[in-house]
Amino acid sequence: MSESNTPTAPAVQVNMANLRGGIEYASQWTLMWLRFKKHKVALVSMYIVLALYLMAVFAEFLAPFDPEVALRNEGDYKAKAYHPPQGIHLFDTTGGGISFSPYVEVLKEKVDPESLKKIYVADAEKKIPVSFFVHGFEYKFLGLFKTDIHFFGPKKHGEVFYLFGSDRNGRDMFSRVIYGGRFTLSLGLIGVLLSVVFGIFLGGISGYYGGRIDWVVQRLVEFIISLPTIPIWLAMAAALPKEWPPQYQYMAVTVIISLIGWTQLARVVRGRLLSMRGDVFVVAAQLDGCSEGRVIFRHMLPSLASHIIAAVTLSIPLMVVAETSLSFLGLGLQPPAISWGVLLKEAQNIRSIAVAPWLFIPGGAVVIAVLALNFMGDGLRDAADPYSH
Repeated sequence: MSESNTPTAPAVQVNMANLRGGIEYASQWTLMWLRFKKHKVALVSMYIVLALYLMAVFAEFLAPFDPEVALRNEGDYKAKAYHPPQGIHLFDTTGGGISFSPYVEVLKEKVDPESLKKIYVADAEKKIPVSFFVHGFEYKFLGLFKTDIHFFGPKKHGEVFYLFGSDRNGRDMFSRVIYGGRFTLSLGLIGVLLSVVFGIFLGGISGYYGGRIDWVVQRLVEFIISLPTIPIWLAMAAALPKEWPPQYQYMAVTVIISLIGWTQLARVVRGRLLSMRGDVFVVAAQLDGCSEGRVIFRHMLPSLASHIIAAVTLSIPLMVVAETSLSFLGLGLQPPAISWGVLLKEAQNIRSIAVAPWLFIPGGAVVIAVLALNFMGDGLRDAADPYSH
């Protein structure tokens, strides 16, 4: 009998060793990532969101021109207002060969003899060579040191082009859209983080203590939910002093949006903590002498971490749309601050729509950001759900 039992012991040990590297021993975050990777649309959206935030962080490096300066070529006496977009050609076919030599065709301004409308036609004889890592306007890289190196731009100093066209003052829309993403995306992220702090704190104490504290917090939540959102935003934003600098306006709009957006998360946290108050691990932590704050934030809230991450991701698009709406109506950020909402304000009148439809490009950036954030949030929500298959 002893000889027959001998071979089985090593086999059992090998199987257990294999299990240590298998899915049975994976952490909660590993399981979430494995489920999230199966959601292909959410995975692609995550890369888009990452690219957008990298664009916002390195805006000065990626923008070829100063977004506040009206551009004009050497010899021009004024900036070109409402100049149409110019595309970059990567390969030069002049001379019979093909070479990688990016350039932009110069657009020549003419007048249509029939409609007397100003039109632009490509001038095949004039090209603006484009190069990478060129010198341009000076800025502080990540706020650390001064430099004038940009990712791309005209090879010859003094030449200009407009990838997304120009606005009514002749400023480059491509550079302004990149800069606008910094304000809009960071405001959405910071606003959501403030909402999460409010929601977790108030929802946590409401669900853990119950009783009068729960009654007071829930009446506050119901009062805020009952308020019409947009009129409240308009009233609070209109109360901001117009002489405030962009930095103060930015922080004020962030706080205004955050004060409205924490209620839903607070209700979710409160409901989950109410259901967990009698669980074994909570009672054990209380009997072990843990403080109330440690029981809430160390033992109870970590079980909601996956849901909170999903809620944060789904809330950022709402914050982005809120900032864009307020700035578009002229009650959010104000020039000289640059955000996608401020840029869209340029497209409010009929003349802009008819003459310069490319002023709607910031709206396309908002749509891309909101869709990507929503798809990524859906993927995170499904990955965080332990009952999903």
